[in-house]
Amino acid sequence: MGLKLLNSVRGAVLLVFSVSTVLTCPKNCHCTERNGLKIVQCTSRDLEKIPANIPEDTVSLQLASNRITRIPSQAFKGLRRLQELDISNNAIEVVEEGAFHGMSEGLRALDLSNNLLQAVPRETFARLHAKISLAGNPWHCECTLQEVLRELQLDPDTVNQVNCQTAVRDEYAGKSVIQVLDSGVNFCSFQRKTTDVAMFITMFAWFTMVIAYVVYYVRQNREDARRHLKYLKALPNSPRDSKNSGTISTVL
Repeated sequence: MGLKLLNSVRGAVLLVFSVSTVLTCPKNCHCTERNGLKIVQCTSRDLEKIPANIPEDTVSLQLASNRITRIPSQAFKGLRRLQELDISNNAIEVVEEGAFHGMSEGLRALDLSNNLLQAVPRETFARLHAKISLAGNPWHCECTLQEVLRELQLDPDTVNQVNCQTAVRDEYAGKSVIQVLDSGVNFCSFQRKTTDVAMFITMFAWFTMVIAYVVYYVRQNREDARRHLKYLKALPNSPRDSKNSGTISTVL
């Protein structure tokens, strides 16, 4: 009798543990614990967005090989114990500002390789100290990307695979971003020059419009004055003018 009771208790405990695991694990994902550390496995689950209800004690979150297209702001908020985040091989085009806010500074690895990223906000990776992989994305090399790369620690194994698909200068397309920057190229100086040229063109266009308006205004006023003078000349002489004219004729 005592053995049956003990087995029943054990069964109940296992059932409660299983139910708890199901309740705290995101839908379509598989959660396991290894040495007391929770691993959330969502690889190749045909996911289109970051799953909800990720356990706060997750240390490894695997989201690789899905169809995720966007990482919204604070998508991983509250994951204070997260050490590894893999979102590689998706179709991510947009990373919103603040996407990684709320994560622990203890994050050690972030994999965003092989997505569709062309640009990210300047503060995307602020306060993260993880090794970050950005390889295999169609990056547009310009000032913002240069400033982003300056603030993060790229994964040394993939650093030379971060390439410019397009760039502010065509001659840098297809080249490694890091190698271009290491050669002394400054994308921000190109942007300032472009901005200066655009400002000059805008000011020139504005000045041309002002001159054109002034010329039009002068010509219009001159034409109005000419018509007014012609109108005055066409008016008949006043009686007083006729009387003065008769007096002059008599005197003569």
